[in-house]
Amino acid sequence: MSSTNTVPFVKWAGGKRQLLESLSVRMPEEYKDYYEPFVGGGALLFHQKPAWAFINDINRELIHAYTEIRDHVNHLTVVLGSMDQVTCTKEFYYEMRERYNGKLKAEDYDTEMAALFIYLNKHCFNGLYRVNQKGQFNVPWNQKEQVRSVDVENIKNVSYYLKSVTITCQDFEKSLETAKKGDFIYFDSPYAPLNPASFDSYTKEGFTEEEHRRLSKVFKELSDRGCYCMLTNHNTELIQELYHDFLREEVDVRRAINSDPKKRVGKEIIIRNYGEVISCEN
Repeated sequence: MSSTNTVPFVKWAGGKRQLLESLSVRMPEEYKDYYEPFVGGGALLFHQKPAWAFINDINRELIHAYTEIRDHVNHLTVVLGSMDQVTCTKEFYYEMRERYNGKLKAEDYDTEMAALFIYLNKHCFNGLYRVNQKGQFNVPWNQKEQVRSVDVENIKNVSYYLKSVTITCQDFEKSLETAKKGDFIYFDSPYAPLNPASFDSYTKEGFTEEEHRRLSKVFKELSDRGCYCMLTNHNTELIQELYHDFLREEVDVRRAINSDPKKRVGKEIIIRNYGEVISCEN
């Protein structure tokens, strides 16, 4: 584990920066390998920086950004720097979004695409990543002209750490096939909706109720395998039902990504297959 301070390079739906203390104290004291099958922005990963880590996400564009940072960080920061030399007006933002969508359509997964991905994340509304039915990024401009796209020092720290990390883009269950007894798995899956009738996700494929049920089955199978498992999600009836056999603790959170400020306070649940209740946070 490196002592260098490293933070996520993008803002991501369901990011866990505000829960880092609650999650960190609930991790096992000792474990072998670290797995995150829904890595997203990787807040816990970069906070802990485990020596042996396996990270995964189904979002191909996000994982492409991870691998480009790991493998071509110097070129990436140069491209981002050239974008930052231009004031991010409404016109420039939509020009960059159109260029990014052109690369998506052409499946042109190069360093510039990763730079555009990071740039748009910093300049779009609430840092959302959302695509339409055609798979095109459609989040509007955040109307802020002076936000820089990247902290060069941080992104180089991210690159240095990722050189020892295995990165994959596949189904979450497949990404855990090599997990063994004594390994730690942190599940930060797409949220189960507070309204059960409105399942959706940040990818066009979606994460349905059936997927949540499959995830709970994988959680139980890994528990039987002797893995340490921790999962966070909305505290809903569905999640309570799926994980009723495991340790469950409710915590308060703020939803910085919700468009309605009144709906930015909510409840999450931390579920583990090991340990004891640490404190009453609900």
